[in-house]
Amino acid sequence: MGKKVGKKKSIAARWFVNSFSIVAAIMLIAIIGVYFTAKSYYYNAVNQYLWSEANIISEVLSRYYEDSPSKYANEIRDIVEYFDKKNIMELMAIDKNGNPKISSSGFSPEIETLMPDYQEAMESSTGKGEYIGRTDRSSVSEKYMAVTVTIQPGNSDYAAIRLLTSLEKVDQQLLKLALVTFGIAVFVLVLVLLLGIYFITSIVSPIKEMSRSAKKLAKGDFDQRIKVKRNDEIGDLCLTFNHMADELENSEKIKNDFISSVSHELRTPLTAIKGWSETILEMRDEETLTKGMRVIVTETERLSSMVEELLDFSRIQNKKLQLQKADMDILAELADAVLIYTERAAKNGIIINYHEPEGVAIINGDKNRLRQVFINIIDNAIKYSKDGGVIEAEAVLKPGRVEIKVSDNGCGIAKEDLPKVKNRFYKANNTVRGSGIGLAVADELVSLHRGRLDIESELGKGTTVSIVLPTIQKK
Repeated sequence: MGKKVGKKKSIAARWFVNSFSIVAAIMLIAIIGVYFTAKSYYYNAVNQYLWSEANIISEVLSRYYEDSPSKYANEIRDIVEYFDKKNIMELMAIDKNGNPKISSSGFSPEIETLMPDYQEAMESSTGKGEYIGRTDRSSVSEKYMAVTVTIQPGNSDYAAIRLLTSLEKVDQQLLKLALVTFGIAVFVLVLVLLLGIYFITSIVSPIKEMSRSAKKLAKGDFDQRIKVKRNDEIGDLCLTFNHMADELENSEKIKNDFISSVSHELRTPLTAIKGWSETILEMRDEETLTKGMRVIVTETERLSSMVEELLDFSRIQNKKLQLQKADMDILAELADAVLIYTERAAKNGIIINYHEPEGVAIINGDKNRLRQVFINIIDNAIKYSKDGGVIEAEAVLKPGRVEIKVSDNGCGIAKEDLPKVKNRFYKANNTVRGSGIGLAVADELVSLHRGRLDIESELGKGTTVSIVLPTIQKK
């Protein structure tokens, strides 16, 4: 049994966890980053503006103190009461005890107002302090920013001036920015989600269709095909699936044809053996016995040859075929195969001409298997030739190799069948006896000897089988 697979998790679920959740996290981080960056920028701008005003007022008071010290207290009061930016910020004058005495707002300052910025200014060597906090006025909590700078007391009771402004409008703008950024993020996430769903669906749908078709293929329904809708990797996968279905259908057809062909091929010799056996039992004369035994031996040899072909093919498919290799003269094996079939061909009115070259062609191979290859090719040439046909067999020695050709002027092979004739169980002509695996076995045996088997043919004119094998040099 195969390895047990864990709980099934869909592609869409994996995409949502791995991709969409990451995008959502990035968008959340972006929103937080934009908010705090904007907050820092706006708060710094307000802070700089307050310090700019505080420094200007401080310098004006300092110069006035130097010019008119007697009127210094009145000047402070006038600057506070007639402060021209009272609509956006509040100006306070703070006495030596840390209590706000007058304010530009027109309201009496609260004596117990918490002023950490004032404490910082009084304790700092620079005479400056700042603070951001909330204040309660008329039961309304308001966020504000305040800066305090110390001044020359002179003949007055004032020790510092304080500027403060509300941050509520700034926070409102920041909230609007956050909402806009959040809306954009939601829009992007929805767009990513929709595009992701479309993309995942475009992948999952054909895969599901392929899965359904594959299950039907596994049950023997070879009519399953998938419509190719796109020219991409999924389209290539669909084409590959359709090609696989074509090959399976073709293999199934070849298998059925093979079973039918082998059944027919087995039936013919078995029928002959059975018929002649019964005849010999009934008619005991010497002539009938001799003739019948000859037929029985011939048909038994045919059966044995077919069984050997099937066994060889099975060994090749299972990678269990072992070659008994040794240095040998391949031309001698070719000559023996031609000699074996010359008489048989003559009985059918077919002439075999063998053009033997001078010299020897030494190869390292299994002589019995190579003779089997030559016998199969010559036998095919005889089977597909007509009475009066001529078969030409020749060998040509070339540097490092030997080329062997067997040509006939028989029925030939159709152009569309030629690429398939070396396939297992394939028969281009079903009217001729044979299992359809002999040529496939021959091709595999030649490949195991590091050689090549090629076929050239033209329908109605004949076929040429070429075998190229590497030779070795004898010292």
